[in-house]
Amino acid sequence: MTPAPSRSFPLLLLVVTLPLYLLDQATKWAVLWHFAYGDDLPVIPGFFDIVYWRNTGAAFSMLRDSNRFFIALSAGALVVLVVLAWRGKFKDRPSRLGWALLLAGILGNLTDRVYQGSVVDFLLFDLHLPFAHPWPAFNVADSCIFLAAGLFIWQSFRETKAEE
Repeated sequence: MTPAPSRSFPLLLLVVTLPLYLLDQATKWAVLWHFAYGDDLPVIPGFFDIVYWRNTGAAFSMLRDSNRFFIALSAGALVVLVVLAWRGKFKDRPSRLGWALLLAGILGNLTDRVYQGSVVDFLLFDLHLPFAHPWPAFNVADSCIFLAAGLFIWQSFRETKAEE
């Protein structure tokens, strides 16, 4: 028999996933409303700009022009995440928070891909390093996915230490 999902998942959806998804969509719509494609607004000159770029691929524009593939991949990932949560695979707080962040990020970028035909990126940092001059533009959804990955990695190290 499959264990019932944690009661914290609906709360995480309301407190983490939904607000971050709405923030992602609101900020993207603000950029779409106030910027022309390719615009650049320096906020901290030489370090942080708000831009309006589009991405039909994945991180760092890998697999450019693969929007349909990423729509299918995102939909599949959402199904897998829901099934894993239902089966009780996210047992601790960091992994449950990672789950909620990952859902927000996937939903945010999936919404863009379906309704805009590409992902809207607008946060641009220049770290003045050879690999980050500038860092590729990203958005709130990308930040959620990055934080979720960090939480999952951190939790895997915690589990490894506990097993030792």
